[in-house]
Amino acid sequence: MQTFKISGQLRDVNGKRAAKAARRAGLVPCELYGGDTNVHFQLPAQDLKDLIYTSEFKVVNIEIDGTTYRCIMKDIQFHPVTDNIEHIDFLMLEDGRKVKVNVPVRFTGVAPGVKAGGKLTQKVKSVQIKTVPEQLVDHLTLDISKLKLGHSVRVRDIKVDGDIEIINNGSIPVASVEIPRALKSAGAGGADEEDAEEGEEQAPEGE
Repeated sequence: MQTFKISGQLRDVNGKRAAKAARRAGLVPCELYGGDTNVHFQLPAQDLKDLIYTSEFKVVNIEIDGTTYRCIMKDIQFHPVTDNIEHIDFLMLEDGRKVKVNVPVRFTGVAPGVKAGGKLTQKVKSVQIKTVPEQLVDHLTLDISKLKLGHSVRVRDIKVDGDIEIINNGSIPVASVEIPRALKSAGAGGADEEDAEEGEEQAPEGE
């Protein structure tokens, strides 16, 4: 599990005026909540780049005045014009209490359809899971070693361990191997293409 560590400071004064002053000083107003905890604090904007501008899922350890909180980022607000970070909400993790998070999907294996000249297209970059903090994972893996020309792998094909539930609809395609026009016009799709037209796992043309 990837962990992001950062130090912040309590906000003595809240409100719009105080928030604007913090942003001018290069700080991002934040709120941490969960259970009976509700902490208003601020973080250096320059220290947040590796947390915000990444597709990776990370647990965040935030130290505020000597106390460390283990949490996840729940919501972020950007300025509509400058795209500067305006505000971040964090949720404190509690052992045994389930949370919903988005984690990236990665592939394992080599698709036979790609070897046959097809193009692998990833349609879903991440999925939402529900689990306890003790079983949070950096990512989920999806085996594409049996993915043929014109076929798709779907959310239901993702294997999970332990008490992890995938929230997304199982029928949603995660990736497919598209048949290039060159193969279609040359009739090179063969049995794979015919099977794709008749099989349940067919990827609709143009997906």
